[in-house]
Amino acid sequence: MKKLFLLLLTAFLFIGCSSDDETIHDYVGTWSGTYEGSDKGVWNFVISTEGKVSGTMHSDVNNDNYNISGNVSNSGDLNAVVGLPSKGEFRGKLNTDKKGSGNWSNALPTPAQAGTWKGDKK
Repeated sequence: MKKLFLLLLTAFLFIGCSSDDETIHDYVGTWSGTYEGSDKGVWNFVISTEGKVSGTMHSDVNNDNYNISGNVSNSGDLNAVVGLPSKGEFRGKLNTDKKGSGNWSNALPTPAQAGTWKGDKK
């Protein structure tokens, strides 16, 4: 009886655990790419096992660096702020195929700037 119970329990565990289920671990690591719009350059951030995002944007136009900090959800939704002080947004979607894209904006330096970004997980 115990063997039958363990066999059924194991079968239910395998059925309940699908490899298609997204977890924060799908996104943990280093991501980088480019951004363009009213400014252009490169960005790079690291996602921790807690879903915390920290990194920088580097402007090719004015040679400035801007901090990126925020978080990513289990489904890959990125919600971060840009700047020091934080006067902008860096939002988008990360995918389990190690690609990501979204929009950015920054009120500093004036005039306000905005555009799109894309990149991938290294």
